[in-house]
Amino acid sequence: MTVERRWRIGLRTLALAYLAVLLLLPVGLIFYRTFEHGLGAVWDSVTTPAAIHAFWLTVEVTAIAVPLNVVFGVLAALALARGEFRGKALLDGLIDLPFAVSPIVIGLALLLLYGREGWFGSFLADHGIRILFSVPGIVLATIFVTLPFVAREVTPVLREVGDEQEQAAETLGASPWQTFWRITLPSIRWGIAYGVVLSVARAIGEFGAVSVISGKVAGETQTLTILVEQRYGNFDLSGAYAASALLALIALLTLLAMTLLGSRRAHA
Repeated sequence: MTVERRWRIGLRTLALAYLAVLLLLPVGLIFYRTFEHGLGAVWDSVTTPAAIHAFWLTVEVTAIAVPLNVVFGVLAALALARGEFRGKALLDGLIDLPFAVSPIVIGLALLLLYGREGWFGSFLADHGIRILFSVPGIVLATIFVTLPFVAREVTPVLREVGDEQEQAAETLGASPWQTFWRITLPSIRWGIAYGVVLSVARAIGEFGAVSVISGKVAGETQTLTILVEQRYGNFDLSGAYAASALLALIALLTLLAMTLLGSRRAHA
């Protein structure tokens, strides 16, 4: 065995061991703790009214936030890849802001904006509009933390494919909408799909900003991640493990979807 081959095997072994300790072992332990008392106990934990409401609230928030960010992401990507305007660099930087800012800070910023003493708080209260400690506030927080993913996946695709086909379609008399629907959209569909998968994973797993803005009201503003935290804090370990296993299962399905989409993109 050559020295180079030994190095490759050693590096692979080290990488796999690192992943096993940091990822596989903790996730495997959660599943072990979840099912150590049998499927019946798990089923009882995930079918309580609080757990069912937390699950569907998480789905509802994700179903609202992700499509909105798909629209924004595609428009932002078109502006960055096709447009030339003042403030382009600023827009490019602002899109990455959720990557740089802690979700806790995002939640506090929303409190300062929409709280009773915030910039818009008194106006909203006077008109009977409730943002904080309600579903709209959770949606706003989720939109913020998932904002960059679609834009960051679609922009490089647009730059790679270029705009020659779009210009040809316009020369032949196609309207901007026809050009987008028949030329641009098919070329970026895998980028959009990958961005959607990442956004869904981020939305489902968000805790920091939602924790600040939701109020953690059981049966009203309690998402799956908050349910895990509250059950663990109340020493309901089996319930916390069951909810964590559900989140881990969603994460694994997301990882599978990302892998499949990555393979499709490579052969597209």
